[in-house]
Amino acid sequence: MGTAATAATEPSARLAGVLWDMDGTLLDSEKLWDVAVRELARAHGHEMTDELRHALIGASGPNALRLIFDGLGIEATPEAVRAAGEFIERRVTELMAGPIPWRPGAKDALSLVRTAGLGTALVTNTKRSLTEFGLDTLGRDFFDVSVCGDEVAHGKPEPDIYLRAAELLGVHPRDCVALEDSPTGAAAAGAAGCAVIVIPCEIPVSAAPGRVFRSSLVGMTLRDLEDALRVRG
Repeated sequence: MGTAATAATEPSARLAGVLWDMDGTLLDSEKLWDVAVRELARAHGHEMTDELRHALIGASGPNALRLIFDGLGIEATPEAVRAAGEFIERRVTELMAGPIPWRPGAKDALSLVRTAGLGTALVTNTKRSLTEFGLDTLGRDFFDVSVCGDEVAHGKPEPDIYLRAAELLGVHPRDCVALEDSPTGAAAAGAAGCAVIVIPCEIPVSAAPGRVFRSSLVGMTLRDLEDALRVRG
């Protein structure tokens, strides 16, 4: 498996893989998570601040629960954390049971990449059981592989999930472009050595070396993906 450090020593990259985040990038599903985590806070007698809610965007399940308990000042006993995780999963399952809204331009962008014959992966911090609902809406034929937050040792912002996706595709992370909407996801993709196209959704993402920004996926072309590799250098 490659690493961000080895990626820097590789020869000039060629576009071989496109790695897609799900929540907030392809699907407008962050709003469903918003319902669940705010209801959890109320069940504990609190109102979740926007600041805390924004800190959860893109976080892996364990990290999100830690942030919630710390942010709300709730004692994080094993029983309470387990119950909170079960509450969120149950509520999001209910909310994802029907079709989930797409982000603008996402379906056309997926079709573009698929038609071009590039390796494609869905790379999400969401656990597998919930990701399957997203795949029901997206369509599994758009992806060669999918990697979820509960299938790697460390979720985003660590690079594990992107490194695993590239490994499964049989490509080097340096030859991949990741599409992300959150600071957490962009950090993970960059740490793995991928070029990153950021399409902010719920919260701003800071500029950083190797990141290209778009307002949406509408009108994205293969040239845009190739240019992201050149910007990353």
